[in-house]
Amino acid sequence: MDNYSNGNSARRYKAHVSVLGTTQIHLRNPYIIGWWSAAFPGFGHLLLSKYLRGYALFIWEVIVNIKAHVNLAMIYSFQGNISSAKEVLDTRWLLMYIPVYLFGIWDSYRTTVDLNKVFILAEHENHRFNSFSIGAVEINYLDKRKPLMAVIWSMFVPGLGQLYIHRILAAFFVIFWVVIFFYYSHALEAISLLFLGKVNEATTVINPEWLLFLPSHYGFAAFDAYMNAVENNKLYEKEQRKYLLEHYQSPNFQIQKGRKVK
Repeated sequence: MDNYSNGNSARRYKAHVSVLGTTQIHLRNPYIIGWWSAAFPGFGHLLLSKYLRGYALFIWEVIVNIKAHVNLAMIYSFQGNISSAKEVLDTRWLLMYIPVYLFGIWDSYRTTVDLNKVFILAEHENHRFNSFSIGAVEINYLDKRKPLMAVIWSMFVPGLGQLYIHRILAAFFVIFWVVIFFYYSHALEAISLLFLGKVNEATTVINPEWLLFLPSHYGFAAFDAYMNAVENNKLYEKEQRKYLLEHYQSPNFQIQKGRKVK
């Protein structure tokens, strides 16, 4: 491993480049992270690269949501059918769902506030970190990627944007679950029937309870890929700037305000 990121010479590091991805801390809006946790528990933590906690909350959301019929009740409520929404809810599961849902929002907000403080301290310390990692199965390095391209690939299939910017852990998880959502919602089957003009069959075959997971999944994949592409580009520029200053700029060089440098 690189001594820059594993030695004891620094208390905090802004980033770490491994074969599984580039993990970094940077300033984030706690309200945005909390909002994503409200949209789908686990998403806020995945944005913070806290994968284990994010995976646990995400899987909990899927299992308990389906068992409690939360999505189905939401669909009935959107249609103004409140009585059916009440009847379809399973309170045995719903009463477990609510505390964990609220915890996901609170914990992602709290963690974001803490990581913002850690980032400010790490930025002040400005310790060196590794920028290249090579292993038996992968190679990862800091470089610049196009954020718009990350969004475009995410809109084709969620997870491809994460693969483009080398967020392997997030990519595999997002791709795995989008396959699950597509399969159980019969969304692709319904789209095929729509192309054939069979609107009634498409409406019949669709499973709205599973379909309701997809909008949040697509939105998260695009946002996560875009945000991390932007931040990785900033990290690349900072690392490049620091390297050039240390190796090519004279220690006696000074920029004096108001004077032109020849």
